[in-house]
Amino acid sequence: MEQSKKGFIPVMLTPFKDNGAVDYVALTRLTEMYLHAGAAGVFANCLSSEMFELTGEERLSIIKHVVETVDGAVPVVATGTFGGPIEKQADFIKRVYDTGTSAVIAITSLLADVNEPDTALNDRVFDLFDQTENIPLGFYECPVPYKRLLSPEQIQHFAATGRVIYHKDTCLNLEIVKQKLEASKINKAFGLYDAYMVHAVESLKAGSAGLSCIQGNFFPELIVWLCDHYDDASRQHEVAMVQEFLTENMDVMHNVYPIIAKYYLTKRGLKITTTTRRDVGYFSPAIRNKIEDLYSNYTTLQSEIGI
Repeated sequence: MEQSKKGFIPVMLTPFKDNGAVDYVALTRLTEMYLHAGAAGVFANCLSSEMFELTGEERLSIIKHVVETVDGAVPVVATGTFGGPIEKQADFIKRVYDTGTSAVIAITSLLADVNEPDTALNDRVFDLFDQTENIPLGFYECPVPYKRLLSPEQIQHFAATGRVIYHKDTCLNLEIVKQKLEASKINKAFGLYDAYMVHAVESLKAGSAGLSCIQGNFFPELIVWLCDHYDDASRQHEVAMVQEFLTENMDVMHNVYPIIAKYYLTKRGLKITTTTRRDVGYFSPAIRNKIEDLYSNYTTLQSEIGI
């Protein structure tokens, strides 16, 4: 992923029709929204996409549709590992790459069980490297089925191969992020994209390649703005306002997600249902009111910072 400019990589939603089928017309509109906002790439088939609730063929069809919609404007990355023997995971990685993605993402928690040591994960990663030829790969510290974080030492080990170009980090710890950034310097093509918006500005200043967060499914142009202006000396007051807004609204955007993100997008005018396949809880009137407040507060912030 390009390192000269910080970038926002949205973790894409999957639009569904009321009957639960994938809505490819809405998927086109959603992809175009990310591009119009200035996204530097897109992450299709991730947890926000409800990837565990999709069939294998649906995953491939969605990824291919996103690749075709993007049409080379930005890189597309997508998850390609869903457990089982490494041979099976390697085969699906190849199928995902054949859709036209720039890199295929491996889920760290599906490469080793929760009680297995890092050495077991390391062995499987290198086995995966061997079985996927020269396909560019990435890692995602997905919280499902459990969160498995990579250590700075593992990042250094994997980055040194030149095969890994993307890492979606969910450690939530700025000091560890800094250690991972230092460890990955051996590979100039490697990009760490932080998911944790509480320290978004400091992570960018420390050297993160960009941000890859669920907040971009509410207001992608704001995350792009932050990537563009985080270090602009003339805009530090506005940057602080954006950081405070993201921090203060962290909890509301995680409540019954991704239903609330889809609902928020309807308020922006996007034709998308709130249908999800994952059971994330009840979208109560109280939660709806909080999203209404979020929409109002963001409208005010937009005016104040000039988006």
